[in-house]
Amino acid sequence: MSEDEGARVEVFFYGLFMDESLLREKGLKPEGRRLASVENFRLVIGERATLAPCDGGEVHGLLFSLTRREVDALYTEASVSAYRPEAVCAQLCDGTYVPALCFNLPAPPAPAERNPQYASKLKALAARLGLPADYVASIS
Repeated sequence: MSEDEGARVEVFFYGLFMDESLLREKGLKPEGRRLASVENFRLVIGERATLAPCDGGEVHGLLFSLTRREVDALYTEASVSAYRPEAVCAQLCDGTYVPALCFNLPAPPAPAERNPQYASKLKALAARLGLPADYVASIS
């Protein structure tokens, strides 16, 4: 493994990958779990979750540190291979900002594309993780 592949990067997760046990089941070793938020985006749920630009919006999630190799392995899975990395500044609970990668779809899903089961699982996970109650209530 090259030194670059072993380097760790911060990744902001906002969907079901916020579940650390799910990441570990996939053979990853996430470190540094922290609650965080990203401004000027909104959560959009189609078949899966993605973020869409939205002035004044805010999305809550978790920040994890992963190796570059782990990030590559995670996002080459068929179910998420369409997601593309985007640089964001994640804000931690103490107000500090951390540069991070965030993976989003190139275009948001069509309005008719819905996955109520995914939304329900995400809402339950967000509540279990302690994301803000008003944010959890907005997940549908």
